[in-house]
Amino acid sequence: MTIRTASCRCGQVKLTIAGDPLRVSVCHCLNCKKRSGSAFTVQARWPVQNVTIDGETKHWTVTGASGNRTKFHFCPQCALDMYFTIEGAFEGLIATPLGIFDDPYFANPSHSVWEVRKHDWVEILGEDVEHLD
Repeated sequence: MTIRTASCRCGQVKLTIAGDPLRVSVCHCLNCKKRSGSAFTVQARWPVQNVTIDGETKHWTVTGASGNRTKFHFCPQCALDMYFTIEGAFEGLIATPLGIFDDPYFANPSHSVWEVRKHDWVEILGEDVEHLD
């Protein structure tokens, strides 16, 4: 089984993840734009039992436009967004930003969500990408 590692900028929080992600998504919602400071985010989702978390995180919870409550965990030292959990349909999964991995090139997006909020100059390409408003 493949083992992947991820860490924050200062190295205080580390994730060790077994296996392949269940889903890799690009999100264009306003919450994700604010969270990343960019035009979109990219995250991979994993079963909770596949993820080992080393180090302490702080968290905050927000209710998104979908009505789902999301709990974001970040490093209290360097403030890097490490992972989040979503109540409801994605219960039992942890989502991790792709950019925090030691090797962030292991997966391509399979979903592009909240495209109704996508910038006109952004295009998510790939034969197998599902595009959702």
